[in-house]
Amino acid sequence: GHEPAMQFLSGYIIELSLSVDNLFVFLMLFSYFHIPERFQSRVLFWGIIGALVMRAAFVFAGSALIEQFHWIIYVFGAFLVLTSIKLIVEKDNKMDPESKFVFRLVQKMLPIKKDLESEHFTVRVNGKLFFTRLFLALIFVEVTDIIFAFDSIPAIFSITKDPFIVFTSNVFAILGLRSLYFLLAGYMNKFRYLRPALAIILAFVGIKMLLSSTYEISTEASLAVIVCVLAAATVLSVIKNKNSVKSS
Repeated sequence: GHEPAMQFLSGYIIELSLSVDNLFVFLMLFSYFHIPERFQSRVLFWGIIGALVMRAAFVFAGSALIEQFHWIIYVFGAFLVLTSIKLIVEKDNKMDPESKFVFRLVQKMLPIKKDLESEHFTVRVNGKLFFTRLFLALIFVEVTDIIFAFDSIPAIFSITKDPFIVFTSNVFAILGLRSLYFLLAGYMNKFRYLRPALAIILAFVGIKMLLSSTYEISTEASLAVIVCVLAAATVLSVIKNKNSVKSS
């Protein structure tokens, strides 16, 4: 039907646009851990498999919470608005995994081999099992996806409460993430206005959730706002890049 189709398309576009922000983090992770391009595909493949499992858990847990406690929708809305403010205010995008608790915990619990000799996540040296830098990168890809899921899952619940549509729109967006990464890897720094655009989208869907009991914004209107914001961000980024080239 028309309405479920529009809900799926809106959810897919929201998830795909938020996934592009993930790609910036993946690029910084691979750079930090010095992962060669020929091994990056393997990390992303297993990272996406793990993401699908975790997203399913997030979707059905969120759906159950909304079913039992309707007021949780306002918590999701407020969280998205706060996240949008954080995206605008936060300027430091540097990646420093060594300062993170997860990095210290993994290094403490698992024997890590710093050298990267193959595409394997584990190697044996003199009969002893070691985990490689590739495994460290995979752990951070999974942790990053969990963090981003806290934004993307509530955002799609602003479009529809149907867990099937929420999950499938997530799945189709995530399945294209690996191809999208290699398509855009060389152009990441050119998307200058992506973060402000994502902040506007998150603020919009957050406000939509907060107003859900008093004013219902249609799926078509939501889709129009999301597409227009992304299109404007793309056009402004192109113009800014052209002006930068001319001035240099």
